[in-house]
Amino acid sequence: MPFSLHQGDALSVLAGLPDDCVDAVITDPPYNSGGRTAKERTSRTAKQKYTSADAEHGLADFTGENMDQRSYGFWLTQIMTEAHRLSCPGGTALLFTDWRQLPITTDALQAAGWLWRGILVWHKPQARPQKGRFTQNTEFIVWGSNGPMDSSRAVYLPGLYSASQPSGAKRKHITQKPEEVMRELVKIAPERGTVLDFCAGSGSTGVAAILEGRDAILVEKTPHYAEVAAERLTEAVNQTLTQDGCTLAA
Repeated sequence: MPFSLHQGDALSVLAGLPDDCVDAVITDPPYNSGGRTAKERTSRTAKQKYTSADAEHGLADFTGENMDQRSYGFWLTQIMTEAHRLSCPGGTALLFTDWRQLPITTDALQAAGWLWRGILVWHKPQARPQKGRFTQNTEFIVWGSNGPMDSSRAVYLPGLYSASQPSGAKRKHITQKPEEVMRELVKIAPERGTVLDFCAGSGSTGVAAILEGRDAILVEKTPHYAEVAAERLTEAVNQTLTQDGCTLAA
């Protein structure tokens, strides 16, 4: 199988993986963001933070969204240090974040041993306008490398992505990222390389990796979303097998 999926705590799972086993770390950790006060940031669930009160959907909640700033920075540094160990020389790391947590994310990446390479922008076309204010219609992807990168690959990736969050039946997770964005991001890993996502959610990173000819190692703590990810990853594998069969038949 082109993927392995682990249900459990990311730090514990990563500790059991061998050195230099992944080519890219691409993950969307809980932002632990939002709220004007410490109480607002730590007392609300992820569902309350990221979905409107009148939203009609059955998406499950997830844990890990109630850390204060220091705790979040310490946790992210810890886990990115472990991810650095797992990354092969020249491997890359891509971390989603928002404007509030952008500074702590860049700090954690560098404290964990990665060479900070820059910031990518994800533009969300359907963001709600705010009267008298600037529209909050972007999130960010902090990226870096494990030392020098291979400059021989003829790959040219954009620094700006514009796509809406999946909706309707395609939306499987509260903070799910668009498949078209993830399929571009995984191309930072070489073909047949391995992508690690230690906050897998509904498995979008893994699905993108499989569809783009990469392998994936995924970790998800919430049992419900681990099951959703397993289903989506299996569907992606079957899709590639069907496509390969059609190619061979042609």
